[in-house]
Amino acid sequence: MTNRPEGAARAERNQRRAAARERAAKARLQQKRRQRGLRLGLQVGLGVVLLAAATVVTLVLVDSTKPAGPGPSSMPQGGITISQGMTPESGAAGSTASSSPSGSASASAGAEPVRITMYVDYLCPFCGQFEKANSDYIEGLVESGVATVDIHPIAILANRSQGTKYSLRAANAAACVAQSSPDQFFAVNRALFAAQPEENTPGLTDAQLKKVVGGVAGISAKSTIASCIDDQRYGKWVDERTTAVSGGDIPGSSLKDFPGTPLVLVNGQQYEYSQPFTNEEFRTFVITVAGSGEQTPTPTPTPTPTSTPSASASAS
Repeated sequence: MTNRPEGAARAERNQRRAAARERAAKARLQQKRRQRGLRLGLQVGLGVVLLAAATVVTLVLVDSTKPAGPGPSSMPQGGITISQGMTPESGAAGSTASSSPSGSASASAGAEPVRITMYVDYLCPFCGQFEKANSDYIEGLVESGVATVDIHPIAILANRSQGTKYSLRAANAAACVAQSSPDQFFAVNRALFAAQPEENTPGLTDAQLKKVVGGVAGISAKSTIASCIDDQRYGKWVDERTTAVSGGDIPGSSLKDFPGTPLVLVNGQQYEYSQPFTNEEFRTFVITVAGSGEQTPTPTPTPTPTSTPSASASAS
């Protein structure tokens, strides 16, 4: 066996080391490239996720801040004004003329009609009790021309129906009627209270709401109203009006704080009722307010202790 010169062996070892170093350098370079690619992929993926999240948040914010569409044309300030003949007035409910709590309306001949304003929730049990005790009486006053009534449906108790938002859906149904069959609004208002479900129950379904509304005599545009109920066309508008009223924006009143439903005002003065509701108490309040203006009713009507509703605030 022939031994190679020492110099040749050293040179060979150096070559092997150099080759190993070169292979290691290439491996490190490839590893760095793979890591850069992985980081870039993660960054791109994260960017896509963040962009998608930002888009969703933006859409939610835009939707939440987007103003509701206009309410019914007969409810420019959230309520519909019913006057003699039980038909809507062309003026706005809760107009400037009605917003003064010391208005001079009286029940005397030739005087301005007494203006009754009501904020109601169709799930509110106290609203239903007030309606039962006083609706016939109010209707008699309006029919005789002695009074007008502003009705503002709101949804204070939207969270008291096991998630179905019955208050909002019922108020939306009333708004649908105000738009498409306003002459029947007072009758529909009564029908909704007659069919009032108990608080903390799911309430009526949309199909049942359509049946209640459609069963009112003289109702028109039934298919339009049915679609309006299904679409909750005025749901967002009802929600915004409820928020505004709860925050102290109360047309027809000088109140700064909303006391809850039912809120009943006569010429802007709050009716502070006692329980149980009686027509005698409310009738006395109407007569007192009507007689507190610049004109005094002549002759002054005298309330009678009977539950039979009548237009006793009128001059005979």
